[in-house]
Amino acid sequence: MISTLVFNIMQFFPSLNHYLLSWILRKVRFDSKVEYFFSNYLVERKTWYFWNNFSSPFFNVDIEVGQESTLSPVLSTLYLALILHIFEKCLKNLKLPVSILSFVDNSLFIVQSKSLTIFNSFLFCSYNIASSLLKKFSLIIEHEKMKVFHFSRLHRVFDPPPFNLSSLDSSIPHSRKTWRYLDFIFNRKLSFRQHINF
Repeated sequence: MISTLVFNIMQFFPSLNHYLLSWILRKVRFDSKVEYFFSNYLVERKTWYFWNNFSSPFFNVDIEVGQESTLSPVLSTLYLALILHIFEKCLKNLKLPVSILSFVDNSLFIVQSKSLTIFNSFLFCSYNIASSLLKKFSLIIEHEKMKVFHFSRLHRVFDPPPFNLSSLDSSIPHSRKTWRYLDFIFNRKLSFRQHINF
C-alpha cells in the first residue's frame, strides 16, 4: 500500500520573510547586484492608492511578495528550496522512508508500507518535522485543507482509520475514496475511471 498526505501553506506569498530571502540569495551565490536589487525591491516598500480626487496615506508593504508578480514563482522556489533541503536531511538522519513533492504552496508526502500503523507513524513524524520547520521560516500549514489518501491493492473492503494529528494541534483528516490532485482524480486502485468519467 501507498499512503499520501497533502497540505497547503497558509498565506504563502505574503508570509515570505524578505530578510531571509536576501540571505538565501547571498548563500546560493547570486551576483551581488541581484541580491542588492531584491533587498531593495522587497524591503521597506510603501504604496498609496488613488481614487478620483482621493489619495490615501502611505502603507508599508514590506512583508509581502506579490502573488501576481512574475518574479514571485522564482523567489518562492528559492525560499522553499532551503526548507526542503533541511527537511530531506532530517528525514535521512531519522531514516524515515518518506518522499516529498512540492508545487509552490502545496506539498505531498508519500509513504509505502504493508502496515497502516507504520504509515501513520511515518506520516506523523514527517508532518511534525515539516510543521515545526515551516514555523521557523514564518510559514504555517493550513490544517483544515489537509488530505490523506491510501492506495491499496486489497480486494476486500478497505476502510482505514482517520489520521489523528490532534496532539499537534491539528485536525483529524479521514481518508477519502477518491482524491483530486493538480486536476487529476485518483481512486484507491488507480483505475482512473473516476477521472475519465469526470
